[in-house]
Amino acid sequence: MPAAKPSHAENHLLAAIPHQAYLRMLPGLKPVDLEYGEILYEPMDRIRFVYFPNNCLVSLLTTVDTNRTLEVGMVGNEGMVGMPLALGVGSSSVRALVQGSGSAMRMTAARFRTEFKNNLPLQRALFRYNHLLMAQISQTAACNRFHEAPPRLARWLLMTSDRLHTDQFRLTHEFLSHMLGVRRVGVTQAASALERKKLIEYSRGNISILQRKGLEAAACTCYRVVRNLQDIAHV
Repeated sequence: MPAAKPSHAENHLLAAIPHQAYLRMLPGLKPVDLEYGEILYEPMDRIRFVYFPNNCLVSLLTTVDTNRTLEVGMVGNEGMVGMPLALGVGSSSVRALVQGSGSAMRMTAARFRTEFKNNLPLQRALFRYNHLLMAQISQTAACNRFHEAPPRLARWLLMTSDRLHTDQFRLTHEFLSHMLGVRRVGVTQAASALERKKLIEYSRGNISILQRKGLEAAACTCYRVVRNLQDIAHV
């Protein structure tokens, strides 16, 4: 069943656009439900749709080989999935994988190109968001290289919680191993380290954040760097 059409923009990027400009875009926006594990694009796929998440979460994964992937970025209701189209590129360089189920607003690539060309507020909002996304991707690359698994997992859980607006979510060991670029045993060890501090509870793929402030203290500095950039952008 399609998601109910919102009377206002739940996506922050769309909400930043003046109301009249948003209303002109609305006929081209279709509400859709995105399910956990759904793949929106593979690398080199032609981008047929862009997505403005409302309360779902999409991971951007780079493929290392046929068996390994690594998350380089995530998109929640602060942004848009399909940013290459705004830069004049028609194909994806990453796998876009739904990490948290929820609703989004979808627009065809053709309609998006028209809207982007004629809608200056949309252009400004997307260029601003692209800067934040690139900063997030750069910080994630450094984090994956220099930080240990437990603080990286804490950072990742906080970023996920911020975008899904919940402290409880379902994530398997296999899924987390792709997100963090470590083997499943590494995920177990990282999660156990946070559990021993009573910061999270992890059982059969269900994760609960028990102490958010404590988890922030356990996370690497990358979480605060990216969060501060987003806070500044919203001022």
